[in-house]
Amino acid sequence: MKNRRDFLKTGALATAGMMTFPNISFAGVKEFSSNRPGFASRKFTSDIVEDVIKTFKGKTADSELAWMFGNCFPNTLDTTVLSHTVGKKPDTFIITGDIPAMWLRDSTAQVWPYMPLINEDKKLKTLILGLINRQTACILIDPYANAFNKGAEGSHWESDITDMKPELHERKWEIDSLCYAVRLAYNYWKISGDTSAFDKDYKTAMGLILRTFKEQQRKDGVGPYTFMRNTSKYEDNVPLYGAGNPVKPVGLIASIFRPSDDSTVFPFLVPSNYFAVVSLRQMAEISNGIYDDRDFALACNEMADEVDKALKVYARADMGDLGTVIPFEVDGFGNRLMIDDANIPSLLSLPYLDAMDKEEKVYQDTRSYILSENNPFFFKSDIAEGIGGPHIGMNYIWPMSIIMRAMTSDDEKEIAFCLNMLKKTHAGTGFMHESFHKDDPANYTRSWFAWVNTLFGELVWKLYNNKPQIVSA
Repeated sequence: MKNRRDFLKTGALATAGMMTFPNISFAGVKEFSSNRPGFASRKFTSDIVEDVIKTFKGKTADSELAWMFGNCFPNTLDTTVLSHTVGKKPDTFIITGDIPAMWLRDSTAQVWPYMPLINEDKKLKTLILGLINRQTACILIDPYANAFNKGAEGSHWESDITDMKPELHERKWEIDSLCYAVRLAYNYWKISGDTSAFDKDYKTAMGLILRTFKEQQRKDGVGPYTFMRNTSKYEDNVPLYGAGNPVKPVGLIASIFRPSDDSTVFPFLVPSNYFAVVSLRQMAEISNGIYDDRDFALACNEMADEVDKALKVYARADMGDLGTVIPFEVDGFGNRLMIDDANIPSLLSLPYLDAMDKEEKVYQDTRSYILSENNPFFFKSDIAEGIGGPHIGMNYIWPMSIIMRAMTSDDEKEIAFCLNMLKKTHAGTGFMHESFHKDDPANYTRSWFAWVNTLFGELVWKLYNNKPQIVSA
């Protein structure tokens, strides 16, 4: 099995075992015919999602945008969903696209744009309930793992020097993996009112999440997790015999890997700690509202308070005339990494994750900093500008960052600017990609990456509902 980074950095279509899309021309598309799989080949169909696509196509005069939305918004459902039942419980396994494994992060993000629609489509609601059940089962297997197999078939990464199990695809400890699982279950409950996912297994999983967060505060040493890999890729390995660089135990949570699946330099990954504060408060609300467990709720809220306080003390950098900026990573000793990475959670995405008000000055100062040459992973050309990251390398912009820039802006000119870049850089495919070279959008990675496709759909549909003048012209 290939690592995400190993997929072709070219405009070539997916190879054997991966999905290919018809009607693609890198020279441009003259007729915007659908690039979706045929109806009989689709993994799942939602009537409400189809209605949304029809509604948008009927209301916008922008035929290219309508075509892109029609391709991208249903891409998770069309191509990545495997749903059935285990006993009497729905069970949903969602692959990322061209890698046939399920990431807790990606699977949540892939269905997130459909969440507002679940009360209008019982099948869609059941699908997401099944994903919550599957994620709960995954956490019970190993709360330190980021990616899981459908069964116990093992994976290419069995040789990793960590506590691998046959159910795991990969075992990279990333705070956000657990946060995304909480985000999905909490918001499913809030939108639907359905509490059927919150059984004793879910309660046990919440206990494991809290325990893992506490272990990775590293107040009593490194804790039970280490990771090493026999590889020449720096980003896939971990220093100090798999423990990561040292941290001062100040209340923050160590994340040995980023949401890109690259290893951290300084283990206190700041965007993920902000995300953890949100998740801890959501678990407290679940515990109070569903389980009536006041003690567990108190423990969650106390830890959220501790992490939040530590962020305000240790995750700030005075950059003079540029203002006070939030670092990407810190270690509690005063060392800090002043970048942002396109993967979510990122510093740019904090308001999207309900982790910070976008009007806060520290966020606005940080946003200005990371969307400029001050961020070594901000790339710009005559074609596009945006954030990339070490995962792919220099000069590759991630559409995810352009989408997130639009999502976190109220400036209609900036949003339209982002939307125009996305239209200029899909390389004639009608789909988003993991990344593209700043000087050549046809030089891209991952022709089948469902997360960013549905994220694009989420942006367009939100604009249609909240700022229709931007997408209807």
